[in-house]
Amino acid sequence: MKKIFYLSRSVFDKAKILNDLDILKNEQLQDGFYLNQPRVLEVGKKIKHLENKLALLAKLETLLSDAWGYVELSEEVKDGSLDSEVEDSLHILEREVGDAKIQTLLSGKYDGNDAIITIHAGAGGTEAQDWADMLNRMYKMYCEKHSYSIKILDVLPGDEAGLKGITFEVSGDNAYGFLKAEKGVHRLVRISPFDSNARRHTSFASVEVMPKIEEKPNIEIRPEELKIDTYRSSGAGGQNVNKTESAVRITHIPTGIVVACQVERSQVQNKETCMQMLYSKLVEKEEAEEMERLASIRGEIKKIEWGSQIRSYVFCPYTLVKDHRTGFEDSNVSAVMDGNIQEFINEYLKKLY
Repeated sequence: MKKIFYLSRSVFDKAKILNDLDILKNEQLQDGFYLNQPRVLEVGKKIKHLENKLALLAKLETLLSDAWGYVELSEEVKDGSLDSEVEDSLHILEREVGDAKIQTLLSGKYDGNDAIITIHAGAGGTEAQDWADMLNRMYKMYCEKHSYSIKILDVLPGDEAGLKGITFEVSGDNAYGFLKAEKGVHRLVRISPFDSNARRHTSFASVEVMPKIEEKPNIEIRPEELKIDTYRSSGAGGQNVNKTESAVRITHIPTGIVVACQVERSQVQNKETCMQMLYSKLVEKEEAEEMERLASIRGEIKKIEWGSQIRSYVFCPYTLVKDHRTGFEDSNVSAVMDGNIQEFINEYLKKLY
């Protein structure tokens, strides 16, 4: 119990958090503060992050108090009837403290940002498109469990079922810091429900994760470098769908990066969202190149690749989800597909940092 107590206190320095919060809130009261919008956004995000830390610390303190109460009561009763309650409360507390410690690993430049996720179905027609939709559902359920909000930016339905592709924004504390662990190729092995002969199929889908960049980074994008196409929306969107070419697709010619948005009501708004996504992708590309450069300097053998296969989901002939980067695995495929992927993310972050 004492070990867990000191562990929980070591995760967050409450006095420092409160002091930092006071400094930021006092800054908001200074004359002319709201004239500097980039700073307003930065301070607001920092305040929210610190307040979330305080809420998490309060939760840990409550769990600690509950566990201590069970221990004291068990010692008074002395008949072993509360042993299971004591063990359960300690297990929950230790797990929550462990999750909290993971948050302290999120020290990357953009870890505190919102995330933009794009899922692409691989080759394989309907089976692969259904797999893309299954991953989409898995991430949505993960977001629900962690109180993250989702905004769909672009969607391309499958021919018969599923999705050819989808892009959505995830908003919440450390959204990018956690979800960047999902970037890569995801492999599915199962008996296909679309195969009348009930044969086993292997399907692939790629997941791209990039930080949402609130402020324009120091990256120059010239108008002549852009190819801008407009088209009619294909997803749900009310009376404007299929009546006006409000959807926008932008191709950055020098890099070949393509972004698209159809969720907004006007072409102008969709173009603004596309440009924000393009800046985010260019920043992510720079970050990946820098990581590759540092890996080369350190003499690491493994090359950092965008399209590397990171995880396999086997439904048949046995059930197992295995992360190829960390070796972590879980035989409860149903739970994983219901959004229980935090342990996979945690193991990746431990290895990354």
